[in-house]
Amino acid sequence: MKAHDAVRELLGLLAAGASGERLAQVQATAKAAGLGADELAVLDEAAADALRVRRRMTGHRRREAELSALFETAGDLARLRDTDAVLRSIVRRARMLLGVDVSYLTLNDDHAGKTYMRVTEGSASALFQQVTLGMGEGLGGLVAQTARPYATRDYFADARFRHTVPIDSSVHDEGLTAILGVPLAMGGTVIGVLFAADRVARDFSPDEVALLSSLADHAAIAIDNARLLDETRAANATISAHNEAMRRSEEAHDKLMDLVLRGGDLPDVAAAVAEVLRGGIAVHDATGVELAGVGDEAPPPSDEAVASARASGRAVATTGTWVCAVQAGQELLGSLVLTGRADLADADRRLFERAGVVTALLLMLRRSVAQAEDEVRGELLADLLTTPNRNPAALVLRGRRLGVDLTEPHAVLVAAADEVPRRRLAAAAVRFADLVGVHADQVVLLARTENPGELAAKIAASLTATMDAPVTVGAAGPVSEVDGFAAAHAEAARCARSLLALGRAGHGGAISELGFVGLLLGDADLEGYVHATIGPVLEYDDRRGTELLRTLEAYFHTGANLTRAKDVLHVHVNTVVQRLERIGSLLGADWQGQERSLEIQLALRLFRLTST
Repeated sequence: MKAHDAVRELLGLLAAGASGERLAQVQATAKAAGLGADELAVLDEAAADALRVRRRMTGHRRREAELSALFETAGDLARLRDTDAVLRSIVRRARMLLGVDVSYLTLNDDHAGKTYMRVTEGSASALFQQVTLGMGEGLGGLVAQTARPYATRDYFADARFRHTVPIDSSVHDEGLTAILGVPLAMGGTVIGVLFAADRVARDFSPDEVALLSSLADHAAIAIDNARLLDETRAANATISAHNEAMRRSEEAHDKLMDLVLRGGDLPDVAAAVAEVLRGGIAVHDATGVELAGVGDEAPPPSDEAVASARASGRAVATTGTWVCAVQAGQELLGSLVLTGRADLADADRRLFERAGVVTALLLMLRRSVAQAEDEVRGELLADLLTTPNRNPAALVLRGRRLGVDLTEPHAVLVAAADEVPRRRLAAAAVRFADLVGVHADQVVLLARTENPGELAAKIAASLTATMDAPVTVGAAGPVSEVDGFAAAHAEAARCARSLLALGRAGHGGAISELGFVGLLLGDADLEGYVHATIGPVLEYDDRRGTELLRTLEAYFHTGANLTRAKDVLHVHVNTVVQRLERIGSLLGADWQGQERSLEIQLALRLFRLTST
C-alpha cells in the first residue's frame, strides 16, 4: 500500500462518516505494510487532519441536534394542548441530548409540603417512579432552595444536600450515581426540578447545564400554559377575555417561532413583538449594546432593572418602560425593553416574557453559528501567519469563502491592551477589519487599506474609548501576497511594542512613522542600553544634585558650541567647560568621538522618551 492510497482511503471513510477507530485502522494497516519514513510522515499528518475534521463534524452535528431539539420543543408548545405530552417530550429529549441513562421531572405541591415525581424516561424502578419527597430534601431540594442548577458526580458521597431514607432508597434502587438538576421556575418561584442522571460517575459540562436549563424553561412554559387554562375555565365571568388572551399568546408564540425556524433574525423578532404588543421594542445584549430596535428609541435598561427581572423571572416596570431579562438557565444573554405601554395586562406581560424565551433561543443559535465561524476564521488567520507557503492558492480560496479577498492590499494590525481580555478586544475590533482573531496571545486584524498607520490610529482611538482602557495598535503593510502576511505581522507586533516603549499606550501607527528610534525599540532592552551608555552621569547627578545630564544635552543640541551651550544653560562658559571635563572623567576620554557621541545622543533621547 502506498501513502497516497491510504490517504485516498482516509478521505473516502471520512466522507462516509466512518468512526475514529476505522480511520486509525487505515493508518495501522499502512504502517504494517512497511512504508518508508517520508510516506509514513505524510500518512500520519493526513490521519491527524482526518481525525480533527471528524471531531469538528461530530461537534457541529451535536450542536445542530441540540438546536433542532430546542426548536422542536418550542413547536410542541405551540401545537400540543396536553401538558403531560409536552413534559414527556421534554424529558425524553433531555435524556437523548445529554446521553444519560435516566431523565425525570418533579413538581412541588406547596399545600401538602411535598414534591412528587411527574414524568420519567429510562427508569426501571417502580420505587423510584413513585417516590414522594419532603420539601428541601435531596439534591432537588437544594436546587429548589437556591433556584440554581446543581450537579453531583457521586450522589451518595455528596454531603451538600440533605439525604433521607426514602430518597436514597429510591436512587439506590434505580442504580443512579451522577445527577444534574436544574430549576423549573414560574415567575420568581421554583415549582419543580428537571433532572438528568447516569448510573456511573461523570461530570456535567457547562454546555449540558445550559441545554438542560433551556429545556426546563420550556417545561415551565408548558406548566404555565396549563395553569392559565385552568384559571380561565374557573373564572366564568371572564372566560371570554381569557380565551382571547390565550389565543393572542398562542398566535404570537407561533408567529415568533415560525420567524426563528424560517431563519428570521433579531430585527424580525423585534418587529413582530412590537406589532403584537403595540409598542416599541429594543433588544440589548448583556453589556447593554442595542442589537435591534423598532419604534421609539429607548436607552439601555439599568443594571438594577435587569437584575430585578432576572431574579424574579418576570418583566418589571421602570419609568416609562418594561424590562424583561433574556437568559438561558443562569446565563444572562441580554434584555428586552418595551416602550409606549404604561400598563400591561397579565396576558400581554406573559407574552412579553415569552418573547424573551424566544429571543434567548435566537441568541443561542447566533452564538453557536458565530463560534463555528470564528473557529474557521481563526484557523485561516493562524495558517496565514504560520504556514502561508504550504498552499497559497488554498488559503486564497478559503478567504473568498469567508468574503475576504487576500489578493487585495491588506494591512496587518496588532492590538495590545493588558487590561482587556483578548476575546473581548477581538469582538470589539471586528467592525474595523475583514479578518480578526487571537494569534500567539495577540489580537490580529487584516483590513483593506492603503494607509495602515492612519487606520491604526483610528482603531486605537475608537477601541480605547469603547474598552475604557488604553488599546495600542501597531500596523504594517499593505500586503497583497499570501506569503507576505507573516512578515507584516512580525513588523506590526514590533511596532506595537515600540509604541508602548515610547510611552504612547492608547495610540496607533506604523513603524515607518516612529523614525530611527522606533526601528530600535520593539525588542530592545532600553533601560540596560541607557544605563550602560550614560549611567555614570545619571548616578553622579542623583548623588550630588548636579546638572551634568542637562549640560550634556545642551552641548550636543548646540552642535558642541560652548558659547551657545552656556547661553542655553544660563551659566558662565567656564562652568560649561568644568562640567564637560567632569563628564569626560565619568564616560571616558573618547566620549566626544564620532561613534561614542552618536551612542550617547541616542541614549539621551531614549532616556527622555522612556522617563516621561
